[in-house]
Amino acid sequence: MESPFAWSGVFPPEDPPSPETADYPFPPDHGLHAAAGEPEVRLLEERLGLPLPPSYRALLRYADGYGDADEEEYCLFRTERVGWLRDLEPEWCQIWGPQEGDKVPSVPDDLYFVYGPDQNGFVRNEYVPHTLLIGHWDGLLLLNPWSSPPTGSGRPGISRRGGRAPHGSSPSGS
Repeated sequence: MESPFAWSGVFPPEDPPSPETADYPFPPDHGLHAAAGEPEVRLLEERLGLPLPPSYRALLRYADGYGDADEEEYCLFRTERVGWLRDLEPEWCQIWGPQEGDKVPSVPDDLYFVYGPDQNGFVRNEYVPHTLLIGHWDGLLLLNPWSSPPTGSGRPGISRRGGRAPHGSSPSGS
């Protein structure tokens, strides 16, 4: 499978598995789910009210998630579970989102648009309410469907955010 996206090297070169076949190219305990069909991806886009970034859309068409979101710390959500951070985890959205008096942009472009090994995980607070929660990976795995990475990078605006609130607080206020 030839793909212009950076994650494509993680998967074997076979065609993506289809939900209709039992010929899945990975052992049952691998964790990847069979591909989301075009109707499932379109339903997600309709529910969210926007088209998905091409690289994330292609990933879902290859594998509709990874692991069990109810049981595992490391997972990518299936299409039916992906949603806006503000709806799924509103307390984290309040903590990481824009605060009164914040400078916009909260992170300068030369730090924010760094992709590859030098990427440092900066997140623009003003984008947080408009990010998608797509899984858990050492915390929450967020996708900014509005950001446009440099042409040819193959990376949507994905960022990991730790599950601990800054300064020792928690989202519940305790």
